Formats: sequence, C-alpha cells, structure tokens
Amino acid sequence: MKIVDIRCFRGPNYWSIRHPKLVAMTLDLEELEQSPTNTIPGFYERLKTLLPSLYEHRCSKGYPGGFFERVQEGTWMGHVIEHIALAIQTLAGMDCGFGKTRGTGKEGVYQVVFAYVHEEAGRYAAEAAVRIAQALIDNKPYALAEDINRLKKLCTTNQLGPSTQAIVDACTEKGIPHIRLNKGSYIQLGYGARQKRIRATMTSQTNVIAVELACDKAETKRLLDQEGIPVPQGELVDTPDALTDALKRVSFPLVVKPLDGNHGRGVTTCIETAGEALEAFHRAQAHSEEVIIEQFITGNDYRLLVIDYKLQAASLRMPASVTGDGQQTIRQLIEQINNDPRRGDDHDNVLTRISIDDCVMALLHRQHLTLDSIPEAGSVLVLKKTANISTGGTAVDVTDIVHPAIVAMAERIARLIGLDVCGIDLIAEDISQEPAAGSLAVIEVNAAPGFRMHTHPSEGKPRPVGKAVADMLFPGNETGRIPVIAITGTNGKTTTSRLTAHLFRQAGKQVGYTTTDGVYIGQDCIEQGDCTGPGSARKVLQDSSVEVAVLECARGGLLRSGLAFDQCDVAVVTNVAADHLGLNNINTLEDMAHVKRVVPETVKPDGDAVLNADNEYTYRMQEQLRCRTALFSTQPDNPLIEQHCAAGGLAAVIDRGFVAIRQGGQVTQLIELIAVPLSFGGKAGFMIENILAATLAAYCQGMMAEDIAEGLRTFIPSGTNTPGRMNLFQFNDFSILIDYAHNPHGLQALGQYIRQVEATHKVGIITGVGDRRDEDIVALGQIAATLFDEVIIRLDEDGRGRSSEDLISVLTDGIRSGDEQKLIRCIPDELEALTYAIRHARSGSLIVHLTEKVKRAIEVVTEARAQEETYGLVDAV
Repeated sequence: MKIVDIRCFRGPNYWSIRHPKLVAMTLDLEELEQSPTNTIPGFYERLKTLLPSLYEHRCSKGYPGGFFERVQEGTWMGHVIEHIALAIQTLAGMDCGFGKTRGTGKEGVYQVVFAYVHEEAGRYAAEAAVRIAQALIDNKPYALAEDINRLKKLCTTNQLGPSTQAIVDACTEKGIPHIRLNKGSYIQLGYGARQKRIRATMTSQTNVIAVELACDKAETKRLLDQEGIPVPQGELVDTPDALTDALKRVSFPLVVKPLDGNHGRGVTTCIETAGEALEAFHRAQAHSEEVIIEQFITGNDYRLLVIDYKLQAASLRMPASVTGDGQQTIRQLIEQINNDPRRGDDHDNVLTRISIDDCVMALLHRQHLTLDSIPEAGSVLVLKKTANISTGGTAVDVTDIVHPAIVAMAERIARLIGLDVCGIDLIAEDISQEPAAGSLAVIEVNAAPGFRMHTHPSEGKPRPVGKAVADMLFPGNETGRIPVIAITGTNGKTTTSRLTAHLFRQAGKQVGYTTTDGVYIGQDCIEQGDCTGPGSARKVLQDSSVEVAVLECARGGLLRSGLAFDQCDVAVVTNVAADHLGLNNINTLEDMAHVKRVVPETVKPDGDAVLNADNEYTYRMQEQLRCRTALFSTQPDNPLIEQHCAAGGLAAVIDRGFVAIRQGGQVTQLIELIAVPLSFGGKAGFMIENILAATLAAYCQGMMAEDIAEGLRTFIPSGTNTPGRMNLFQFNDFSILIDYAHNPHGLQALGQYIRQVEATHKVGIITGVGDRRDEDIVALGQIAATLFDEVIIRLDEDGRGRSSEDLISVLTDGIRSGDEQKLIRCIPDELEALTYAIRHARSGSLIVHLTEKVKRAIEVVTEARAQEETYGLVDAV
C-alpha cells in the first residue's frame, strides 16, 4: 500500500461544492486490492479497540455502528483509511464529517477524499491514516496518542485566534467572503474594491493616529484628564533615579507598567515598597524603555468594549486564582485548572493557561507559601496581580448592568481617542452605580482589544461583538462582493475572458482578469504566464482597485486545488470537448463535463449560468444547477433555444445577421455581426460563439445594449488584445495566421475559417501534446490533412512524457490516415519551423502556425514583415 499523491482543495471542487476544504489522496492498495477487511484476521477487532469513536460513523448504513458493520462485511482499505483520517482529526478537536472513496479506473488505485479544517493537519491525517491501517493489518502496536497530539499542535498553530474568528464567523453569516492573507490574523473580508481588512480586531478603518495614541499610555492619560475623564495620578520614568524621584510624589500602593505594552505584559500592581517598585520597573522596561508609575486604584477591574462608538459589551475581570480543597498542592490545583479544554497557550483558546512565572512566585513568597503548599478548603488564592485573560484570568459578563453614565463616558472616550474598536480598562467599586467623585478611574485605553472575554465569558451571557464589527464594516445588506464572472470550457476561454473584460471596461469599470497569458488589472499585465488557476484569481480578488473580476478557470486548477471563490455572479461554459482526457483520472467527456460543471454550480441563486446550446455536454449542465440559465447558439432556429425562450428564458443568437439578445419572445439586435472585428467578417464560427458568450455575460450583469455593442465594435483582435487567438498577419504576397489551437476540437473550429480563406497553398505548422491520448493526436493529424496542402510537424519543448520520435510517429500516422499523399516536413524547433515556412512561402499562400510560444512567434512574424524585402519567395519543395 502506498500514497501516490496528496492534493488539498481550498475551494469548490470536483468532489464537492459544499465542502471546499478537502484532501484528495491517490492511494495504491497494491496487493491489498485482493484483501477486503473481512479477509484480514483480527482487523475488525483491532480497529474497534484502537478507534472506538468510529462507532459514530454511520457510513452507507445510515445509523451509528454502520461503518463497523461495513468492516465486518468486508470493505476495501481505501474506505477504511478515509474514515480513520476523519476520526483522528475529530479526536484532535477538528470535527470533520465528509468523505468519499472512489476507484480511479486503474485496478487497486483509489481516490480517498475527506474533509479537513486546517490544511497541514489534513495532509498529516492522510499520511497517519495509512500508517495506522498498515499497523492494524500487520497486527503491530501503534502510538495513536502521538498522532493526536501532533494534530492538536497543527490545529493550534493554524487556527485563527478567538477574536479574529468571531469577526470572520459573523461575516460568513452575512454572506461576506474572506481570504486569509498570512498564517496569522491578517484577513481580507470581501473582494476587490469592496473589501475591508482586519488584523486581529484592528480594522482597515481604524485610525492610525488613534492607535499610536492608545499605545502611548501617558499621552492617552493626559488627553483623558484634560477632557475631565477620571484617571489615576502618575508619572513617566525611564531610569531608576527617575523612579526614585517620582516615588516622592506618587503615593503607595502603586502600579508600574510599560508605556506601550499590551495584554498585561510587564504590568505589576499593588506595589507597597520602593524595592518592589524597582523590581517592577525593570520588569516593565523589558517591554518598553519608558515606564509609567501611577496610583493603584482599589475596586473591581472592568473591561468595556466600544465598537463603532457604541458600547457593545462589558466584563468584570478577575485575576488567575485557585480555590483550595484541603488536599491538593497549589501546583496540582494550577495543573487541574490548566487541564480545562477551554484553556490554551497565549490567545489560542477562549481562556489562557496559568503560567508559573516570577509574578506567581513573588505573590506566594509574600504569603509565605510555595507551590507545594496545600491551601485550606474553600480558600481563594490569587496568583496574578493583573486580571488579564491573557495571564490566566477569567471574566463575568456585566453588559446589562452598566450604568448609563458609564456607558456615555465609555463611548465618549472612544470618540476622543478616535478608535472604531476600543477596549477601555476601568477600575470601579460598582459599575452599575452612577459614578461619584473618586469612585472610578480609567486606567487604560486599548487598540485591538481581545474579544475572548465577551464571546466566551466564564460566567454570563456571550455577546455578539464579532457581529458588531461585521455590521460596522459592512452595514445593512452589504456583502463586500464585486461581480465575479467565471469562464471555463475546453476551447475559447481566453478570448471570451478578454472580450468580457473589454466590455466591462467600456462600461467604465476597473476590471481585473486572468487568462492563459497573464493576470491583468485594468490594462496592465501584473504577471505573465498561464494564470488560470486559483492563485492567479486570488491576485485579482485581493486587488482593492478591482470593481469587476473576470476569471478564466481551467481544468488544471479545478483538479489541483479547486476555485478561488466561494460563489460567482455569472459562469460561462464555452464548450466541452476531447482534450486532456486520460489525465488526473478524467477519462471520458462525461468526466470532463463534471469538472467544468463545478464553475456554474458555484453561481449564486440569483446569478446566471451562460451555456453553449450547440454543445450537448454544456447544455445538459443546467439539469444540475440551482441558478438561472442563459443559452447561446450560432445555429439558426436551434430548437433548444426556441424551447428555452418559449419558457421566458434568456439567450444570445445571430438574428438576421445581427448579434441579438432574446428574452422570451422579444428580440433586441445589438450590432451587425460583420461589424464585430472578432468575427472576422462573420467567417469565424468559433469566435462567434465567444462573442455570444461574452455578450450574455455582460447583459446578465445589467450592461446596456448600446454599451455591449460599442464594446464588440471596439475590440480588435491582434497580437496584443488576443495573443495566439486568430492573429492574422498580411504580407505582400501571403498571410500568416497564428493560433493556440492544440486539440482536435480547437483545430476543427479553426478549420471552419481556414476553409473559407482563398489561398493558393495552405501550410499548417502543427504539433501534438505529449500527455494526450494517441487517439487525440491521431485525430489532430487527420484534421490537419483535410485543411492543409502541406504540413510541418514541430515539437513543444516539453514532451510531457513522450519521446520526440513517438510523437512524430503518431502524428504522422494521423496525417497519413487523412491523406496518404500529404506533403509532410519535420522541423522540431518551433521558431525554426515558422522561419522556414516564411522563407519558403508561395505567392498567395496561407501559413497557419499553431503555437506554444505565442509571444516569440508573434515577434518572429512581426520582424519578418518589417523586413519583408529581405525575404525572397521560393517554391516549396
């Protein structure tokens, strides 16, 4: 048994739209293919003993214990490994319930698919599940606890903190998408120009001046004091001598804290002597050069949370403590508290473990205690001088009892500092009472305050403070989304994407789009190369200038990691044809249609799937969709279009020579087809399909008919606008057509135009792609034989697993099966083949160059045309 491959999906994918986070492991069972579980002695018993929680897995039986029954009856090891991977993640605190195992068509090789919460943990679970299964098969002991602990650590390392998670969850509830921008708490909410960002609880709207002011505790206190807000008296010191001098003016008890600290780090309270003050000074100076020394105010410690200048929550904070039982030592009592599953390290969990540090030891020493002392039953022993949750403290929600005068004061403080999310630390005897002189003091104002004490109080009512932030950033029904138009299909994707982007630009929108030749923001290419995967799409969605995203979604990205977005407004499927079959376990046109269907399946319910009614695999997709459907067709009186429009549907067609929109029985002519440069005088049928698809995508998004017409009129096919897509270059006595067609369907479509071109001699420079099936390469050769008088075979730089000799042989067989007498030349280097064809071009001939190196091929042709007088025309031999 061996792992062949592990892929992690991060968005809607081939396996599931509703479960975007999936591991897909290709597993070769090898000899175990002949050994279902009921043939392995003792396997069921060992599995049940090691992982009793698998009893909860219902499997296909539909009831608890169903999976164990399947194991007893006999099931294959891939299925078992799927369930083990889910079970161990759940035991580590990551509840995952979705999985499936499917054969690949190759004996003994399976796709084991299961959900994950964190990608690294998902990968680890896949590998661990195989190890566990092998140990159970071999009847060897297995240290399961080590895997569970490792998974717990991966979960802790990768999960968002509770404060950030509260905001993300609230945004998800509102339908706002999010993108995690780093491994920490930096999150994008929404897409493109409508996005907002947060880092922990600081937002992209948070005033940087306000943050700096809040971090400068001395300046904050001065401002509040100036505005009549009660604050403790104190001074700012930076040396021991300055501390000694300040102690003459500030009376004990004292608080010493770093000027720009946070989370209670370096803070010491209730200081009674000069010696303690000096120790506290050094402790604080480890966090900040300048240190605040101020009066210690007695009373209860409260945190008030103000969001969008309105009080949202209030908590009574209590320092970390243990309660004696008369039997356990202080050390044991701390361990007992830290075993609470709600407690974790730092800010990972809703509560923090109590660390045994110098502060704890000093407090114990003052009371003549050690960690091995046994407190009396019922006695409460305070372990920290601060009540911060981050030092192990707890919190009780008191939001409903805050006196209106204190509410008003808190909201005023937030406005004075200018913080949209503001944490105010307040000492008061009773927060429910109207404050009297000297009865309370504001001791600190915090930017990016933690939410844990409010979302998960130790006692009291949880407060939806994450929702308050979401509503502030995205008021009302705002979702932070921009229009997303996703385009897929076998052929025509790139041209349709470029034309669609052009239409929206003509309508005055800033468009970001991805294609096989790059990522574009407006007119600027920000990245070159094949950029049709989710990584490139995210670059567009993350750009804050983009108002409309047009995303080409190719097969590779869909099968590698899924889509970059959770839903789109319009999905275009140009066609489904034979290409890339036999790769990644996609063996039939039905399989390929399933892959492409992922894109329209993500269309939101009130969005539109734009489908090609001339392609049966595309047309049939609508049976699985929950959104509206719009159809396009180049065929006059297509019965599917007639049926669709008779039911009130939307379609794009050619109506009496015009590009037209049909809605029910109403027809709107947009522009005469021959006036659309991309149609090449109405001769390029496959380009007309692209025109209709882009027209529908724009129309579905509310673009006016006249704007669409103007966009179609002004989109000029060229090496710049449509590189590698019907780039026609006229020389004095011949012409060259450069195109990216690389599969039989694409060449057949291009052939519709080539057959209409009048030329004395037609030369095709073609190649086969090494990882395609023999039958596809043969079909390409057969089509070439019907189109060209002469064929030049070239090769791609990457043979993709085939030798040059094999590829040339298979392609030659295809050409000969189409025409035994066809003139064939073999010039392996692509640019040499193109240069040869130019130098030997006949008068009145057409050279069709099917290219891999689009940019370089265009450069060769452009240079040749500029120096045409140096090229003499000679008869090909």
